[in-house]
Amino acid sequence: MASAYRTGPAARIRHVSCHRWALIPSAVRPFIVFLVTLAELLSLSGCHPSLKLTPQEAEGKHLYQARCAHCHEDNDLALKKVPPDLHDVFKRITLPSGVPATDAQVRHVVLDGKGMMPSFTGRFNEAQMSALLAYLHTGLR
Repeated sequence: MASAYRTGPAARIRHVSCHRWALIPSAVRPFIVFLVTLAELLSLSGCHPSLKLTPQEAEGKHLYQARCAHCHEDNDLALKKVPPDLHDVFKRITLPSGVPATDAQVRHVVLDGKGMMPSFTGRFNEAQMSALLAYLHTGLR
């Protein structure tokens, strides 16, 4: 079994701290190798696997970037009052305005406007509005 540890994480552990590796009971070493390997895998792939967007969510992302991100992310219009961040908007109980964070309320705010936000009535058809909502449900990934 010692030959299995000549390469990979265990070899790197022993190389970095040879004298400490000898102090670790042999029964515990495979577990440590497992933890190091797992840590390396997580660091390569990140903690959260990147999930592909569905075609509807991808369309919603395109619409969000074209029509919403100017204000809600970049504020490249130099608005005095910065619009609310929409990341994870559906993970919150309420929208920034205090109304429940539901599809119906978001649809209402987008189409009718609220406060400084203009109305987008006529700029989104039903399929586009559904795609935008689907993308917002992803948390804007």
